[in-house]
Amino acid sequence: MDTPAAAKTSGINWKDKIGYAMGDGGGTLFLGVIGSYLTMFYSDVLHIPMASITVLLLALRVWDGINDPIWGTIVDRRPAGKNGKFRPYLRAFCVPLALCGVLMFTKIPGLSAAQYLIYAYITHILYEGFYTTVNMPLGAMASVITDDGAERSQLSTYRTIGSGMGSAVGAVVLPQVIFSRAQDGADYLDGNKLFLTMLVLAVCSVALTMLSFRMTTERVPPPPAEEKHNIFGTVRVLLRNRPYLALCFAAMLLIGVTMYTQTVYGFLYKDYFSSASLNTYVSIATYAPTAILVPFIQKLVRRFGKKRLCAWGLLLSAAANTLALLLRTSNPYVFMGFCFFSGLGGTFLNMQLWALIADVLDYQELLSRKREEGTCYALFFFMRKIGQTLAGSGSAFLLGKIGYDENKIVQSPGVANRMYTTATLAPAAAYALMFLAMAFWYPLDPKKEEKIREDLRMQRAAAQQEALA
Repeated sequence: MDTPAAAKTSGINWKDKIGYAMGDGGGTLFLGVIGSYLTMFYSDVLHIPMASITVLLLALRVWDGINDPIWGTIVDRRPAGKNGKFRPYLRAFCVPLALCGVLMFTKIPGLSAAQYLIYAYITHILYEGFYTTVNMPLGAMASVITDDGAERSQLSTYRTIGSGMGSAVGAVVLPQVIFSRAQDGADYLDGNKLFLTMLVLAVCSVALTMLSFRMTTERVPPPPAEEKHNIFGTVRVLLRNRPYLALCFAAMLLIGVTMYTQTVYGFLYKDYFSSASLNTYVSIATYAPTAILVPFIQKLVRRFGKKRLCAWGLLLSAAANTLALLLRTSNPYVFMGFCFFSGLGGTFLNMQLWALIADVLDYQELLSRKREEGTCYALFFFMRKIGQTLAGSGSAFLLGKIGYDENKIVQSPGVANRMYTTATLAPAAAYALMFLAMAFWYPLDPKKEEKIREDLRMQRAAAQQEALA
């Protein structure tokens, strides 16, 4: 069996950081567009009813519930080669993923509403399947690029930068290029412009993912090839892993609220504030805190610890959305201010999420005496997909409930007002729940993290001595 040549288990360099950021940037180029415009594309371009979109997005999670654990098990059972255990999946599946991303936003002329719905099912299922084959190994890579806690925090920060840059394309750039103006002056989503944009993003996504493959190095050695992996045994241990469960819950809500606001804000600025292009500046306000905090995040983590920093940030986000709901502003720029403070609070968890999951997987190894990053991350990844479903199907369901008419370019004032409520109430509740999870459920503070790493080093050394005996 070939194994990675690197003997050191830490010591990342600038190539690892930038390469890891590029990997997530390549994936979120599509994810940002999906979060912001897929529901609108289905409703306004393909004219699929909101009720059908809700069912479609819920049905996809049934497929993910089968696909994700299977891929996690496959990754764990596959021996590491000369390129490592996880990196080869990036190179192998980035092109099919990009192709499916384009097909998902392609309108084939002349199909009936029922045929468009079937086409949406097929293309979305294919996309989700290939997304798992790339993004799940990318996430698991953080635990094998380095086993040093500070370096993992740096990797997580760089991945968040890459993710933010990829998402910003969909949230900041696209509103300026994919809308056209009707004769009555109303903005509408132009399917042809969106398709051409997706072709460009597909090329960029493949290039970034390939650079991620070439620039990163897996340093932590894999378990022996003969070690057997039992997914049911892994799940039994995970159910005793309190930090894993708390982080899964918080991560599910984090990606859910992020994609929910991306979707609903697109409708909100088109119908409530009557300017779809202003959504660009909402996205800038939301993502600006990430750029502001990058130079300071490591100092803040060392001073307060990841747990406290994330928890209090989430409380700030909950407060910002609650104020936006109660004050009910009609000024789009005031609303951007609320979005800035909401984004500021959520940035801490967003920037530290991948360091936290690496710490949690260390704790899992301590409990189970096995390294099963693929299976553990696949289930974590599935929980994040549930968050995506809550965002996609939830936003479509709520838009249908408030009376959104996919056949009208301009919605009624009553629908627009109810849209404002849905855009602020749900995020306020989600951030409040995340605060409770990180403050009172998630148990790992800096002292406990260091104790886990120390115990794990002793456990690995003892296992190596047993193997040599």
